[in-house]
Amino acid sequence: MNLLRKLLFPFAILYGFITSLRNYLYDKGILKSYSFDIPVIAVGNLSVGGTGKTPQIEYLIRLLSPNYKVATLSRGYKRKSEGFVLADASSNAEILGDEPFQYYKKFPDIQVAVDADRRNGIEQLLKQKTKPEIILLDDAFQHRKVKAGFYILLTAYDDLFCDDYILPTGNLRESSKGAKRANLIIVTKCPPSITGIEQENIKKKLDVDMPIFFHSIVYDDKVYNDSESLTVSDLKSKQKIVLAGIAKPKPFFEFLQADTDEIMTFSDHHHFSESEILLIKSKAEDKIIITTEKDFVRLDAKILKAQLYYLPIKSKFVSNQETFDQTILNYVGTCTGNR
Repeated sequence: MNLLRKLLFPFAILYGFITSLRNYLYDKGILKSYSFDIPVIAVGNLSVGGTGKTPQIEYLIRLLSPNYKVATLSRGYKRKSEGFVLADASSNAEILGDEPFQYYKKFPDIQVAVDADRRNGIEQLLKQKTKPEIILLDDAFQHRKVKAGFYILLTAYDDLFCDDYILPTGNLRESSKGAKRANLIIVTKCPPSITGIEQENIKKKLDVDMPIFFHSIVYDDKVYNDSESLTVSDLKSKQKIVLAGIAKPKPFFEFLQADTDEIMTFSDHHHFSESEILLIKSKAEDKIIITTEKDFVRLDAKILKAQLYYLPIKSKFVSNQETFDQTILNYVGTCTGNR
């Protein structure tokens, strides 16, 4: 922890008091939460960014969409639109935000919506001609105005919430006591080689009475653009630009880069200015550019299409995937059966 963050500790105490009071008011029903007669699954975290929410939402889409009409509802961070927006053919990353637009491009058979007011967003989705049967709330663990039916809390292997502090001294949005609202916890970004003993030690550290699962991030063995793909092994020996505007890009760079590569790092959810696009192009010249999926949807149409590629990632459970899947399917099945 750096000196500035230590000096901000009094503000962390104040922030922690405010968030704890807010949670208390919701827990006691003084502030009203709204629930809906439809399965609503919220995926979120206690900390700021970098826990792997997007791969987890995509995992749930793949699990549920073959048998149910699925909708995702996100805030649409850093989008340039306001209010409720339902994705359609005219949408782009500036209208929806990068992550929702990524869902829309990858999963054309689901509904993708954005609204900072999750209650209004759900109400608007339920007014559509084709109503969703399941709604996935992206990054909504602290959005207490809506009471989801099922909460999935994510915490990163190398940055467990139990080892962190409240903002601004640490990265927690609220006290670690908030974990008690979750139905289950997923420890994300684990090394694939994590042992059973290490998993048990992490469970003891988290000290919660709920199921805990572990998964790792798996990179594809190819990079893609809208028209072709290249194998990562063939790219290792080629000079290229490796570019990322995500919260924790180090593993992405380590997976792709060679000594001769040009590395370009931007802030999470970065909107690229015209001057930055020109800088990227000047550095790239006749090289290819490899970026993340989130960055690709923001850079596509701004960089020569034959030059720009993205590297997909997926979540992979280290163990007990069937148990996780069945837990989610049981919740959804019970909800839809009760309806």
